[in-house]
Amino acid sequence: MSQLMTALSKNHEVRIYITNTTEVVERARELHDLSPVSCAAFGRVLTGALIMGMMSKIEKEKVTLQIKGDGEIKHIVAVADIHGHVKGYLSNPLAETHVNDLGKLDVGKAIGKNGEVIVLRDWGLTDPFVGRSELVSGEIAEDLAAFFAKSEQMPSAVGLGEQLDPTGFVKHAGGFIVQLLPEASEETITQLEANLNGVDSVTRMFEQGMDIHMIANQLFAGLGLEELEMYDVSYTCDCHEDKMKQALMSIGKSELETIMAEDGQAELICHFCNHKYLFDKAALEEMIATLSKDLIEIEE
Repeated sequence: MSQLMTALSKNHEVRIYITNTTEVVERARELHDLSPVSCAAFGRVLTGALIMGMMSKIEKEKVTLQIKGDGEIKHIVAVADIHGHVKGYLSNPLAETHVNDLGKLDVGKAIGKNGEVIVLRDWGLTDPFVGRSELVSGEIAEDLAAFFAKSEQMPSAVGLGEQLDPTGFVKHAGGFIVQLLPEASEETITQLEANLNGVDSVTRMFEQGMDIHMIANQLFAGLGLEELEMYDVSYTCDCHEDKMKQALMSIGKSELETIMAEDGQAELICHFCNHKYLFDKAALEEMIATLSKDLIEIEE
């Protein structure tokens, strides 16, 4: 099971959210049949959204992270909650894979550098809060760090990554977000900057056998680590037949009658998990009857 840990420095001036999302990203790769670079980009967005979702203290809050760019992958969406669940989809699951000058998957090229990061925080009560910032590199981690600095005025260091094996399966995936808390001292800032500059990539540390506890301790060297909570995290889609039925009914009685006359059935596919829902003629007739009854009641 993939896990996420929250922790503070001993002086309570820095906090960290760190997670191993290998199983989460591998599940996403399977569901969406991703090319290597699409998997890398999607995995980083899922991991980032998952951490951002766990930052909330509001029971019903959902965080939607959107990345819009001008590369082959023009749009990625991930939705997370405070219970460690994340789901998502992307506009191009089979983007052509390129490597950059460092020999790594070129996520920045696949996303593009012209675009924006959009974060929606939905409390289920009023209109969601929407924050935006421009893309910096398309590599996701740098873009999220810029978002936190600009939109939320929270100095943050973000590390996200994934490693695929030669056959395309996800070998390692994960990331962290480290944030300075108000009143952090210059001494703490200096120590943290030195630590961040000296660490390897998160996936390389996983490859070396380190777990999230060990990585967090290395990031907080000289500051001490006070572990707070550990959570299980997963790729979880909450679609179900009733929800898809309501979505189908929302198109209206006339459109349903047209579908029934022309096709005799309707098939809906969930964007988040690609599960197919088939509604046969009898199901469509029942929906039309329900809508007709509702219309009569309104008119009366």
